[in-house]
Amino acid sequence: MKLVKGAWKILVGIKDGLVLVFMLLFFIALFGVLSARPNGTSIRDGALVVALDGMLVEQPEEADPFASFGGGDVMKQQRLRDVVRGLDAAVKDDRVKAVVLDLDRFIGGYPAAVSEVANAVGRVKASGKPVLAYATAYTDASYLIAANASEVWVHPYGGTLFAGPGGSRTYYKGLMDRLGVNVHVYKVGKFKSAVEPYIRADMSPEAREANAALYGNIFDQWKAAVAKARPKARIADYLTKPDEVIAASKGDIADANLAMGVVDRKGDRLAFGKRVAEIVGARDDKPAGNFKGIRFADWLSAHPLPTSGDKIGVITIAGEIVDGKAGPGVAAGDTVSKLLLEGLQKNNLKALVVRVDSPGGSVLASEQIRQAILEAKAKGLPVVVSMGSLAASGGYWVSTPGDVIFAEPNTITGSIGIFGIIPTFENTLAKIGVTTDGTPTTPLTGQPDVMGGTNAVTDRVLQSAIEQGYSRFINLVATSRKLTPQRVDEIGQGRVWVGGTAHQLKLVDRFGGLNDAIAEAARRAKIDPAKVQPVFFEKQPDGWATFFAGLMQDKEGDDEWIDSPAGPDAYARIAAVRRSVFVQAIGDAQRLALGSSVQARCLECAALGPVRTSATDERSLLQLLFARLIG
Repeated sequence: MKLVKGAWKILVGIKDGLVLVFMLLFFIALFGVLSARPNGTSIRDGALVVALDGMLVEQPEEADPFASFGGGDVMKQQRLRDVVRGLDAAVKDDRVKAVVLDLDRFIGGYPAAVSEVANAVGRVKASGKPVLAYATAYTDASYLIAANASEVWVHPYGGTLFAGPGGSRTYYKGLMDRLGVNVHVYKVGKFKSAVEPYIRADMSPEAREANAALYGNIFDQWKAAVAKARPKARIADYLTKPDEVIAASKGDIADANLAMGVVDRKGDRLAFGKRVAEIVGARDDKPAGNFKGIRFADWLSAHPLPTSGDKIGVITIAGEIVDGKAGPGVAAGDTVSKLLLEGLQKNNLKALVVRVDSPGGSVLASEQIRQAILEAKAKGLPVVVSMGSLAASGGYWVSTPGDVIFAEPNTITGSIGIFGIIPTFENTLAKIGVTTDGTPTTPLTGQPDVMGGTNAVTDRVLQSAIEQGYSRFINLVATSRKLTPQRVDEIGQGRVWVGGTAHQLKLVDRFGGLNDAIAEAARRAKIDPAKVQPVFFEKQPDGWATFFAGLMQDKEGDDEWIDSPAGPDAYARIAAVRRSVFVQAIGDAQRLALGSSVQARCLECAALGPVRTSATDERSLLQLLFARLIG
């Protein structure tokens, strides 16, 4: 008995000790999170460090608090409007002696988002403040931003290669045939190429024509913007014959960049840090290579959004439009419509701005969101649409209630068309001797039968429903844009347009960003644009998820320049993109198998931005690899 009591005391002691250790670690972590929170009062004179890690997005997705377990990198997302607001605030604040652009870990963004940041950098430079950009290897997107800086630095072992928009896409027709999968496609629009990867082995002539025009227009705008920001850079040869340019420098890409005027100086992070310290001063409490810096999070905290004035609501429709509920970064019909309806109820709004950054998705969810926007019009509020990087397919559907539509010259829009896909597996099952049979009571009994295939009646019904949906889409656009349905059909057909062309076609009204749309909404509400308070209706991230994500993230401050991790070289960037393409292909297969709704989605849009995979795509890849290991 004494032995049992002694063992019990030991176990209780171990338990109490573990509890104390856990509590101690918890409070240490809590202190670390709280101490790392933005502090607008801690700003000192120095260089504002803008580290564009990850991707530029309209609305960051909710962070996975445990994504960094296992040693992998977590893809960061930078909110576009925060970056622009921070840069614009630097123009007139004397505490900012210079701006440092850390583009070492920048993945990219869609053309309109990148251009907006590049223009904001140009405004800082035009104010007379030095802007210094640094990267080991620049991409097309990061270089457009850097080109607007006063000094462009590159690592001696790095360099810049320009690829241009477009590239290859993955087609699954051969795989479908080999597996025996019968893909039933119901669509309207000869340019609606979102379905082509499942029914073709290559690009259709119509899609090739449309994409060539779209990508060419986007690329022309990129070249014009670079030439304007950096007129002495000899970009033409670098774009048309990069092999000869690199060979002339004996394979030294950084040297070739310097010779062609693409960059100003070569140097590693230490040399760059010393250069910034010459301008803003070095830090005596830090090693060489550091300088007096201002953390960007602190800077934003010191320059918050207005909290007084007439309220103008801003509802953000960002990401793929899906049915049901979802977190930030995904435009779920239930979630977005609820946010808007509650915002209309709880706030005394003077106008509504609809910010759209979406390639589209579910027609049902798009219509649900559109109906919620119409509630604002029913209350007599002016409705102004602000298109961001993307407003295609379902993204255009939700834009139709707008009194006026703003877009950027390189906004991707249009893609007026819808489709539905149903895969059936009768041929797959036949390969292993499995067949189906039954006794139907009507032509639609058991249809669509994913195991036995669809019949002709079902195909006609589903195609008729798609055609009716397209007719609704056409009429919505015609009514909204004051065009005839015949004209909308001509410029529809699923074709994607760049913002400049869309303006000529009267699909958009004016050029401008979110701030321009808010000012227009104020004017339409007959209030002073300088005295308005934007109220953003967005789902707040989960508190616990945010807390644990804070525990996992790197606590180094933005002003700790020499301690910041270096970015990948050109080879590492290429490898990362190829892996993302593979993961995205796995996600495409899953969407084909599990997709359940009529879609108004733009597939061409993906080729114009960074390859962006979802957490679902990553899980699909892990499931595939796991099945392969145990199979």
